[in-house]
Order: sequence, then structure tokens, then C-alpha cells
Amino acid sequence: MGIASHLGSWLLGTVKNTTGTTAGTVRNMGATIVAQTTPLTAAQVAGLTGSLGAIPAGACITSVQFITSTLFASATTLKVTIAGVDYAAAATITSAGVYPQTAAATFAPVAANAGSTDALVTFTATGSSATGAVTVVIAYVVRSADGTTNPASA
Repeated sequence: MGIASHLGSWLLGTVKNTTGTTAGTVRNMGATIVAQTTPLTAAQVAGLTGSLGAIPAGACITSVQFITSTLFASATTLKVTIAGVDYAAAATITSAGVYPQTAAATFAPVAANAGSTDALVTFTATGSSATGAVTVVIAYVVRSADGTTNPASA
């Protein structure tokens, strides 16, 4: 299987333009949710800070989660920061599993729109385990830099 690249939103639905007021005649197009995944080794986490990439300008961030398949040998915390704002408080990883993060109220403006330029994503960690692995998953809706998904005209 190959990987394809697409610049911009994928709009899906069955009615492109509104032509009436009843179901089936009102625009129902929506942008798809995509995700970036970044695996981190124990050595990367023990480095305490690092880059996870960037989220496209205008994106609407829907979730962040940590998936730990190999448990860290010592207590480890992990926090994600997007566009300079912490997504949530640091999560303490104590066992293998999925750790969904709950966005902080202070993150709401960034969640609604990542900004007019790409938003850098970083992590901060504690712990010095020689073993362990975690995958950071960030899901978002790709939109135009101004936060729109609908074209100005049909």
C-alpha cells in the first residue's frame, strides 16, 4: 500500500450546493478528520522535550491521545503543546494502554482554529526509563488558513 498526499480539505457529502430547504436539497458537505501519529522511544521521551511536527494552518483540533504498547520502566509523564498552548495537563503513564487527553479550557481558541500559519507541536516529558514506547495521536480537521472549509462560491 502506498501513501498519497493531498493539499487541502477533503469534502464529502451528497449535496454540494443548497437548492431548496428540505433534506436532500440542503448542502451537507463536511471535511474529514485526519490524524498525525508520532512514535516516541524511551530515549526520545528521556530527552524531556522534542518536536512532534506541525498542524496545518486553520485546522480544527479534535483530539490528542497517547497509546503505550511497551510500558516505561519508571514513572513517566507526557504533555503536548500546540501553537505554544498546552493541550492538557501532563498525563502520567502507569500502564500499557490508550490515554485519551481532555483538552484544557485554555486550549479552546487553538482547538477551534490552529492559527493563520502552521502550528508547531512539541512535547514535554519527565522520566528516564531505558525501556518503553508511546505513540502520540493528534486528530484534526484540515481547513483553509482562515478556518473555512466551504469555498466562497460554487
